[in-house]
Amino acid sequence: MYQNYHNQGFEILDFPCNQFGGQAPGTDEEIRDFCKNRFHTTFEPMKKIEVNGENENPLYTYLKEQKGFEGFPSGSDRMEKMLASMDPDWDKKSDIKWNFTKFIIDRDGSVVARFEPMINIEKVEECIKSLL
Repeated sequence: MYQNYHNQGFEILDFPCNQFGGQAPGTDEEIRDFCKNRFHTTFEPMKKIEVNGENENPLYTYLKEQKGFEGFPSGSDRMEKMLASMDPDWDKKSDIKWNFTKFIIDRDGSVVARFEPMINIEKVEECIKSLL
């Protein structure tokens, strides 16, 4: 998607975070190299941050205020059960639930959409295309 739309103004800001099952334990350089080698990413990730809690990055405080959690797509029972076991009120909070939550921001800086990790990527692409 980045390669298809970058020349039309599309940009990816990737913020690694290790708050979800320890999926990003490495240094910024190790994470960048892993993504480039494993997934052939061509965009540069940002520095690792926290997206929830006391030390959350202010950007994510803002993003979550603009577009709160609206639920998972159907078929996400396993994720819902896991989150419920950690916090019975998980579904009432705007917190980021898992890695790869995506926020779409238009050219004017408005947050227009939030997509949870298990959403069909074609829906994300449709949203992006509508803004280019």
